[in-house]
Amino acid sequence: MLAELAARGIRADRVYGASVGAVNAAAYASDPTIEGVKRLEDIWAHLRPDDIFPRNRVHGPWLFFQQRSSVYANSGLRRVLESGTTLDRIEDAQVPLGVVATSLTDGSERWFTSGPLIEAVLASAAIPGIFPPVAIGDELFIDGGVVNNVPISRALAEGATRLYVMLCSPRRHVPQVSKRPIEAVISAFFTSVHARFDREIEQVGKEIEVFVFNGSGRITEDFRDFGASPALIEAGRAEVARVLDSTSGHIPVLD
Repeated sequence: MLAELAARGIRADRVYGASVGAVNAAAYASDPTIEGVKRLEDIWAHLRPDDIFPRNRVHGPWLFFQQRSSVYANSGLRRVLESGTTLDRIEDAQVPLGVVATSLTDGSERWFTSGPLIEAVLASAAIPGIFPPVAIGDELFIDGGVVNNVPISRALAEGATRLYVMLCSPRRHVPQVSKRPIEAVISAFFTSVHARFDREIEQVGKEIEVFVFNGSGRITEDFRDFGASPALIEAGRAEVARVLDSTSGHIPVLD
């Protein structure tokens, strides 16, 4: 999606990200050019499972029953982030950047717009149970998607008049009847996430231009599998082209 926007000469004035959106936002904000996005694409296209989710002596479902803060360490993700951006601090980004994380002190959303970049992104992408909470200052933080997965409210609060919303999943979430308890928990989480986005998008005033780009559905059941990344990248590029080519001028698109 970022590649197609860059190819069309569309450059963000500000970037907001939560969870994996914070990962991509950090890379984009550090180099918002066609070449910079191509480097990001190359990283995704060549990721291997062990780059992010390294196996240890215990693997498979048993990982989720160990008495520990998370299934995986975030050291692999840290290395990928360090290779994907040259920034040390958020405020040095070429495009103003904000990433959101969830505070374990009071459950509130915390926005990082300055300070060490890698720590803020690791906090925003600390998927509960998958990666450990990240300490910043005197607080621990987990995934920003828990409290604000599609942070259009932040953009609007800071005066945005045109939004390009890039989703990792389809625009409409249809809960599935679960076969296992863990599936029911995950389904409920995503239902809650989508419900907040639906409420907020409906409240956007008509004076605000909104372009929503839908992500593809789940291609694999294995979250460690990055083999579909090239296909997902092409689908994202095609989705942006579809939406922008179907509009006349700058008509808000909420499809």
